[in-house]
Amino acid sequence: MKSSIIRVRIAPSPTGFVHVGNLRTILYNYLFAIHEKGKFIIRIEDTDQSRLVPGAIENLLQSLQWAGIEGEEGPYLTKDNKVKERGEFGPYTQSARLDIYNTHIKTLLDKNKAYYCFCTKQRIDDLRDEQRKQKLPPKYDGFCRNLSKTEVQSLLNSGTPHVIRFKMPENKQVIFEDLIRGQISVKTKDMDDYVLIKSDGFPTYHFANIVDDHLMKITHVLRGDEWIASTPKHALLYEAFGWHAPVFAHLPVLLNKNGKKLSKRDGDVSVQDFIDKGYLKEAIINFIALLGWNAGTEQEIYTLNELTKQFSLDNVHKSGAVFDVDKLDWINGMYIRKLSLDDFYEQCLPYLIEAKLIIEKNKKLVIKDTGEEIKSSYLKNILALEQTRIKKFTEVGEVLEFFFKKELDYDPKKLVWKKSNKTDSLKNLKLLEKLLNEINESDFSSENLKKLITALLQENNIDTGSMLWPMRYALSGRDNSPDPFEIAQALGKEKTVERINLAITKLM
Repeated sequence: MKSSIIRVRIAPSPTGFVHVGNLRTILYNYLFAIHEKGKFIIRIEDTDQSRLVPGAIENLLQSLQWAGIEGEEGPYLTKDNKVKERGEFGPYTQSARLDIYNTHIKTLLDKNKAYYCFCTKQRIDDLRDEQRKQKLPPKYDGFCRNLSKTEVQSLLNSGTPHVIRFKMPENKQVIFEDLIRGQISVKTKDMDDYVLIKSDGFPTYHFANIVDDHLMKITHVLRGDEWIASTPKHALLYEAFGWHAPVFAHLPVLLNKNGKKLSKRDGDVSVQDFIDKGYLKEAIINFIALLGWNAGTEQEIYTLNELTKQFSLDNVHKSGAVFDVDKLDWINGMYIRKLSLDDFYEQCLPYLIEAKLIIEKNKKLVIKDTGEEIKSSYLKNILALEQTRIKKFTEVGEVLEFFFKKELDYDPKKLVWKKSNKTDSLKNLKLLEKLLNEINESDFSSENLKKLITALLQENNIDTGSMLWPMRYALSGRDNSPDPFEIAQALGKEKTVERINLAITKLM
């Protein structure tokens, strides 16, 4: 009987870290389930024992926890990082369901919908080679399809290695509806008698997947478009059992900027790669949600709660979605701007330590280059200058490096404004040094500095660039940096005067 409650599942294989494509499929299933007040189930498909990666299940569940996505049924992590299961349709790990698959394969054998195949690997390889030479599609030739019961039993009794194949109906039109792509039709003459049970006794994905989806009352299957070609096989298997098939929806492929399918050759593709590079969770989820879906509005920034309210399969695209890192950077920058200064500080601190600009010593923060202790309030003042500029946290070490250097190393020629000269630049820096020395530390704010230096420019008839460019370069040693008044305030009077003095020395 068809379930009245929408039930969706994710069924990853524990063969590596979570790919951005996996996360997109997971996210869409979760959003669809929550939006429709349905159930989101986690299932582990570990039938390919040769490809299992230790720790991959834990990594998957940790990634879901990190993303704020929780399954109502299936495996979960306990507080002490142990994998346990919950739900009434378990086990939710395929390797623990072998007895279930054995029972159901017997049903197909008894109904003459499947058959034993005793062909050796060598025969199959030779067959494939011959088909390639003749430019024919590779498919099993049905050699064992019509063995008699006596022949089959004799081979089984002798322990001959075997697989079990699906008996593909001949000259049949397979038609199924896809919620995203509409009606899809395939002829069985182009399809293979595919393997259901492998020689090691484990089911193939195609078999276990259908049995599990039926027994777990899955109503909707949302998965990547690479599974479209397999769906006719699955539809026929449901029919062979006499079961009602779930509704299918195949999500658009993820593409690189060249329009090719996104792959490991394109660089970072695992979710952990992007976390390590300094992208916020909220930004990654927001970005991935937009890879193939939009609400039909101009909105581009979404919280997870907003996504669950607005998500609909009606707005999922058919065409491929381009994985544009520049767009991810922009979204991440928007989320960084929303952080409180305290949260921004907490996020940036590990990256400043990783960049070896500051170190932790006796539970205190110390500038590595100078050995002096640095207070969190001072560090926050520095970080505040870049919060509206950086796009990811890995940039913070590079853009703020000049704050943590004992002495800046730069070409003195860089101190000279393009419309000025060395003599005037030196004269202007000396005027600036004199003014800065006269300002009290308590008055060393960016607003006051701007007011006093602007007055200095007017009194001496100096154009803005001829004074502020050498000031900026003396304080940062960079062509691009924050406002010089803000830099001076963050550095404080003593360090600001020191750097202006160094610039004067370099020009003399």
